[in-house]
Amino acid sequence: MKMEMDKKKVKAKKPTNKPSVKKNNGSVSQAAIRKALTIAVMIFSLVLIISIALIFVVSKKIESLAGADAQIKLSAQGGFSCEYSEAQKLYPYGDGCIKVTSERIAYLNLTGNEIFSQMVSYKNPQCVIFGDNVAVFDRDGYGFTVLDKDGVWYTKPMSNPIKSVQMSEAGFIAVITGGEDSFGDVTLFDRSGNQLAVWTSYNSGFPICCAFNGDSSLLAVSTINTSGAVIVPYIRVFSIVRGDKGYEVFDNAVYTTDDSVIFASLCYVGNKLCCFTSNSLYEVKDNNLARMNYDFSAISYVKNINGNIFVTYSDGISQLSKLAVIDSRDAILYNSNIGTNIICVAQNKNTYAISVDRRVFIFTSSGVITNDYSVDEDIIRMNFISGNKLCVVSTSGVHTIN
Repeated sequence: MKMEMDKKKVKAKKPTNKPSVKKNNGSVSQAAIRKALTIAVMIFSLVLIISIALIFVVSKKIESLAGADAQIKLSAQGGFSCEYSEAQKLYPYGDGCIKVTSERIAYLNLTGNEIFSQMVSYKNPQCVIFGDNVAVFDRDGYGFTVLDKDGVWYTKPMSNPIKSVQMSEAGFIAVITGGEDSFGDVTLFDRSGNQLAVWTSYNSGFPICCAFNGDSSLLAVSTINTSGAVIVPYIRVFSIVRGDKGYEVFDNAVYTTDDSVIFASLCYVGNKLCCFTSNSLYEVKDNNLARMNYDFSAISYVKNINGNIFVTYSDGISQLSKLAVIDSRDAILYNSNIGTNIICVAQNKNTYAISVDRRVFIFTSSGVITNDYSVDEDIIRMNFISGNKLCVVSTSGVHTIN
């Protein structure tokens, strides 16, 4: 019995290469911890980078919004209240506003009472205000109406679809339309509605926009020809001359450039013609289109205020918007961040206003800020009305803020 027990004690188990369960469990746990820590550090680093970027963007926005001269509750200002759907049809003008629908054009005072109206039938009515005058046209339709605060001047039908209109201080109106057998037409009317001339574009391409000079003696038209291998822009200038038998229109000049650009906006500073693309400014110098050395990445609005050009632009998507003011000698008077989201701009002869985010800045024609208002509602559009008051249409109605 003892011998058998001793044999059992001597007998040993065969060695194995398998690690103990305890050691194996420990190795797996450490690897998992290292992997989890690595992932956590990566996530933390990513969140930190995003946070720093957001802090930078927000700080820039707060910096641009800081320091308003006055906090304004729009509903407490002069004017009248209305639903948002009605507010979208209102355009500040004269002593009140113009209300435009598919069936009617009405002129209202600041209490919302109608002064006069005109029945129309427009599928896509557009209202454009040119100083003391107003044009309402049916975009891609066949009619337009011209009026001021004293009443309707005239309503005209067109034979081709209307693309845009432009009006001069003297009351001339240029109507750009499509064409059946051409790239399009530009028809010129006087302030009585008499047709003075029609220019049909056969070789210059599609008419894009047009502009009058200050005394209404020149009309410039931007066109774009896409029929070739490259885009070719043209600027055609016409002279408007008053003779013994009335006004006559003559060819004055034609300009082009080797650059494949589209001149989307034109304006005259005196008799100097300025032509804007989406990111640059060209001027007519020595009978040639010359590109000016300005860095405008994405232009949104261009306005001529007493001979100085106000240009709003940004450096790209998600970048702050900027405002530049250029004088008649091409010197920059002002160039600075203005905010994030530009809503609209307004002007009169000597003053410029811009709505950005929920702020309204008012500038002199030389680019000096005179007022800075913070408002409590989103602004739809605005304009200067009688008495140099700034009138805004907000989501709750029509209000004056100065």
